[in-house]
Amino acid sequence: MKFEAKHTIYFLGIGGIGMSALARYFHLQGARIFGYDKTSTALTQQLELEGMTIHFEDDISLIPSKIDLVIYTPAIPADHKGFQYLRHQGVKMMKRAEVLGELSKDQPTIAIAGTHGKTTITSMLAHILSVSGKPITAFIGGIANNFSSNIVQHPNAEWFVVEADEFDKSFLNLRPDIAVISSMDADHLDIYESHSKMLENYAKFADNVSQDGCVVIKYGLNLSLSIQTITYGLNVNADVFAQNIRVENGRFVFELCASDQIAEVRMLIPGRHNIENALAAAAVALQVGIEIDAISKALETYKGVYRRFDIRINTNQFVYIDDYAHHPEELRACISAARELFPGRKITGIFQPHLYTRTRDFMDGFSESLSQLDEVILLDIYPARELPIPGVTSSILLDNINLEKKCLISKDSLIAYLEKSRPDVLLTLGAGDIDQLVGPIQKHFTA
Repeated sequence: MKFEAKHTIYFLGIGGIGMSALARYFHLQGARIFGYDKTSTALTQQLELEGMTIHFEDDISLIPSKIDLVIYTPAIPADHKGFQYLRHQGVKMMKRAEVLGELSKDQPTIAIAGTHGKTTITSMLAHILSVSGKPITAFIGGIANNFSSNIVQHPNAEWFVVEADEFDKSFLNLRPDIAVISSMDADHLDIYESHSKMLENYAKFADNVSQDGCVVIKYGLNLSLSIQTITYGLNVNADVFAQNIRVENGRFVFELCASDQIAEVRMLIPGRHNIENALAAAAVALQVGIEIDAISKALETYKGVYRRFDIRINTNQFVYIDDYAHHPEELRACISAARELFPGRKITGIFQPHLYTRTRDFMDGFSESLSQLDEVILLDIYPARELPIPGVTSSILLDNINLEKKCLISKDSLIAYLEKSRPDVLLTLGAGDIDQLVGPIQKHFTA
């Protein structure tokens, strides 16, 4: 489908991070943008300030009468009134992933996939390419602090940089020239049914890479590939690896090694998982012709992504970090990074489980990861698109966590509890609406 600047485009679920990036892309192309979302957020309010029209009631009278294209998220329920109405109007309807596939099919494309790390890698790579003078268009699954946006757009882009989402098998719509696979831990089993079927779809994603392209893959991941591969990781046997990792003056420092080249990197963002993410971005940047010294210099000015190990307060008395972690491996990485950065200090985590299915499928993994904390505060499960599942609750998760200091409280009671307990290092963790508590917590502890 050819996308015209004069089009009127309606987004069902415009407040999603991937949907809003597409909305911004088309808005900057000159399209008229309308949309629906369930709730007003800081992001939807920003989209409105940028000139988009958004409504928050499932009311078909608020949908514009003349629409050229509807873009929808698979998270929209099938019985949604607006969705049903538009389906019967004969208007062209496309999933977000299908649109990304159409936009990128005639452009040299780099697609970043993986259960964890893809947003950070995408934003790192976009930053490296941008500061190195490569014109790009990038769709990022978070608000990149260097760009203050989830979209980077250049009219003469040489590369499309796209976050490849495995949810709903969305990444199979892409035909990249370079693909990154950062991790393949089990997730979205409500879509894939089993880890093995999920792995089969990662193989299909890799098979979609052009034959003269390559796959950049984390060292140790077991995926049989027929095209060129470049490995990265903390292991010295990887093609691109890190050595001499240390913490100096609150910064993670390492040597970036590729072939016979070495460059020192001093990261603004902490954590060994972010060193791995930097290696993935560096491997791609080297592949498209960026010099290793330019990569090192760019990584030193990379400021991270909103809600990815986002240090909001850092004093000798109190540290507050907010993170999007919603999978056991992500929780483990975040807590480990906090321990390495703030050794010897007591770490309290507030965790809001995301989805009943994910909580059910990874109950043991969540219990093990959260047991690495000194204290855990659980909130109720954030359901998103799901209905409750009998026997799957935050209370049951709490019982499985091996800690003396643990509790389950409501969001309304949280600030009062924190005032009484006075935590040392505090983490807020989760992908639901826990982000709405970040401002109030920060305000309370800086007042």
